[in-house]
Formats: sequence, C-alpha cells, structure tokens
Amino acid sequence: MDGREDSGEVGPDRFELWRQRTGLVAAPITFVAVWLATGDLEPAAHRMAAILATVIVLWVTEAIPMAITAFLGVSAAVVLGVAPAQAAFAPFADPLVFLFVGTFILARAIFFHGLDRRFAFAILGLRGVGERPGRVLVAYAATSCLLSMWISNTATTAMMFPIGIALLRSLESLSGPSARRASGFAAALLLSNAFAASIGGVATPVGTPPNLIGIGFIQKETGVDVTFFAWMALGVPVVVLALGAMLARFVWSATDDGARLDGVAAFIAAERAALGPWTRGQVNTVMAFAFAVTLWVLPGVLSLLLGSDHPAYRQLASALPEGVVALLAAALLFVLPTNLARHEFTLTWREAVQIDWWIVFLYGGGIALGTLAFKTGLAETVGFGLTSLLGVQSELGLIALGAAIAAVLSETTSNTASANMVVPVVIAFARSSGIDPLLPAIAATMGASLGFMLPVSTPCNAIVYSSGRIPLTTMMRHGIWLDVAGVIAVILVVSLLGPIVRAALG
Repeated sequence: MDGREDSGEVGPDRFELWRQRTGLVAAPITFVAVWLATGDLEPAAHRMAAILATVIVLWVTEAIPMAITAFLGVSAAVVLGVAPAQAAFAPFADPLVFLFVGTFILARAIFFHGLDRRFAFAILGLRGVGERPGRVLVAYAATSCLLSMWISNTATTAMMFPIGIALLRSLESLSGPSARRASGFAAALLLSNAFAASIGGVATPVGTPPNLIGIGFIQKETGVDVTFFAWMALGVPVVVLALGAMLARFVWSATDDGARLDGVAAFIAAERAALGPWTRGQVNTVMAFAFAVTLWVLPGVLSLLLGSDHPAYRQLASALPEGVVALLAAALLFVLPTNLARHEFTLTWREAVQIDWWIVFLYGGGIALGTLAFKTGLAETVGFGLTSLLGVQSELGLIALGAAIAAVLSETTSNTASANMVVPVVIAFARSSGIDPLLPAIAATMGASLGFMLPVSTPCNAIVYSSGRIPLTTMMRHGIWLDVAGVIAVILVVSLLGPIVRAALG
C-alpha cells in the first residue's frame, strides 16, 4: 500500500479508466456532430473534419491504442474518399520514420549493454557531489536530463527510478522534524528525475517523438528542413533555462545545506565497482553512437563555418540526412563484433525489434492526417477561424500561444498527441495571419513536452508517482510552476534566438 487511498486522492488508474470509457462514447458522437455541423465545407474537407475530430477525441482519451487510432483515421480517410490509399499512407514511408527506427535501435543497444547505468553512476560519482543533498539532487537530475537527450524519456526515468530509491535509503530511519524534511527531499529527488527527463528530450531532434513530429510537419508544410544542429541551437538553451529553474526551486525548497546523506557516496562507489570493466559491446555501442552524433551535427557546423550555400555543406546535407545516418549507425551494431569466433555482434535482431514500434506508427499516422488536413483545405479553414476568434497578429504572440496551448493540452494527453494536434493548427493559423510559421511551429513542438502537473501527463510522471512518496498536491504544485517556467523559456529562446536560426536555415 502506498497511502494514496487513505488520503482520498484519486490514483491515475481510476482516472485513466474513466478517460478511456468516456472516449468510447464521445468518439462516435463527435463524428456525427462534426459531420452535421460542417456540411458547408468542401466535400473532402467536410469528411476530413469529422475524421480528424474523432481521432483527436480518441487520442486525448486514449480509448484505444494511439497507433491504432492513427491507422484508423488514415483508413477512414481512404474509405470516405478523402484521398486514395497510396497518397494517404505515403507519410508512413517518410524519411523521418527511419530516423525514429535507427535512433530507437541505438537506444536499445545502449540499454541492452548497460551504458545508461554506467553513465548515470559516473555522473553521480563525480568529485564534489559527495553526500550533500543539493549536490546529489542536481547530479541526479542532470544525469536524467543528459540521458533523455538521446534515449526515451520514459526509459530514462525507469532506469533512474530505482537508483533514486536506493539513494533515499539512508533517510529511512529519520524521525520527527527531520523525517518531514527527508520526505520533502524524497519527493523532490524523484520528481526531479521525471521532470528532468521530459525537459532533456527537448534538446535534440531525437530526444522525444514530438520533436520529430513537429520537424516533419514543418518540412512538409513549409519546405524548411530543420537540421539537427539548428534544432539544438534552440533546444539546448531551452533545456538549460527550464532545468535551471527546476533545480533552483527544488534545491531551495527541499534541501538543507547543512545536512548529509550518510552512505550515499559509498552506495554509488559500490554500484560503479559492480559494473566491472567496459565490455566489447559497450565500446562498440559508443562507437556507433558517436558516429551518428558526429554526422548529425557536422552539416550544421559546416553551415556555420562555411555558409549554407557552400558546396561542401550542400553535398553533405544531401548525401547524409538524419534518417540515413541513424540507419547507418544502427547497421554498425550488427557489423561490429563482440566475439567473431562465435559470430556474435553488438546487437541481435531479437533485441533490436523490441523498440517502441507504436511511436513509429503514430508518427506516420499523425503526419498523414496532418497532410490530409492541409490538402483538403481544412487546416486553412481552421486557421482563418482561429485568426478571427483570437486576434493574434504578431509572431511573438503566436509563439506564446502555440507553446502555451501545447503545454496545457499535454497535461491531459500524451505529448505525441499534443504535437500532432497543435503543430499543424499553428502552421495554418500563422499562414492565415500572414506570419512565417517556422518559429511558432517550433515553439508549439517544444511546448508539447512541457506537461509536468499530473501523473497522467507523461509516463515519466506516472513512474515516479507510483513510488507512493509523492503526494499528488506536491506534484501539481511543482508541476504547474515548471509548466509556466518552461513556456516562458520556450518563448524567450525561440523569439530571441529563433530569427538567427531561421536566417541560417535560409
């Protein structure tokens, strides 16, 4: 028992069940209602409006698996004559789909060979961390953040979660006022894991699925290819600001500089020793990962040094797009041997296929539905309607609106669904207002990763909430504060640095 039942708080399971059952009823009602209400649209847009509204309800409520909802929406578009099957399903072969696949295989190798734990304990064991609560919290959160820049936010949180629980063992025997202080530190430490993992995913295109979803919409609807380097030029500053704000709040509110966490340093040292020497598989995985990161970043560096019109940059960017690099790096895992005499290599196919295929399918379906919304004219109609309703006429206003709406929506639905729903609408809104959609779309994409307030906001939140050490009111109090700080960070970075990045992209 974790004590939540006694407090009268409603656990995430009960809320999830209510949400899913509501979706099964609301989805068909929504389809009929939108079908009847949008009869004055062009036939294709009319049908697409009913389909898209139904898909949104199913995504928000998660009444059926999200990937199946994406398949269902695209299939319905074919059945109702919105588009032929070849055109409707073409986005499932988008090059960014293969960036997902390659990146997920690399992440699987990192997990399979234990590189994530090796990296985590290396950071926690740095000289200067010691047994001071504030330093331990900063190192723990920074590790989650750095890991989630490259592997799944959920996987990062799940891997760091038992490490956090172990770090708290030294506080279990405290009593009286100290126990209350220790309880506050425990909640802050575990929350810092979930929050930092969500924040870290913003830093790179491959850090979290919403980033690639947004980049895909931007490329398809505006023709602008947001490079790996260009995204990091905006994502890293957002992460620095948001993570700094989170750490400042937790260190100030939940740690005592004079206290010590007895035994933590010994625990970390013992865990590092237990990892043993580097294995051949770990070395090979680092080589493949370094190969990918180098080729992801190199075109952007050449653009910065030589200019985007230089032949060397153009040739490299054309020959090695991010998706191709990810597949080449993933292929290295099946080529680099761990024991050649036994014909054993860094990763087996049995391990590789355990990646999150549902996200790959969800991405393809989301891009397909968004593309159909633009092709049928539905997106423009929605954009014009929002323009007249909200009256936003400036790029800064739309950057703020896109980031805020995506963040709010991600509190009650997954960040992938939030990106799929908000980004195409923001692009259409910008076009109808005569605003360049690039920066507002980037802001909305980043905002989709800023759901911190509820256990159901992200799987990361749900994992740490399951510990029973985090009161719901504590998560909500810290989460809403970080939502606001995160949105402000996105607005500041995108509005100030965004024009520089846009000029570099040409």
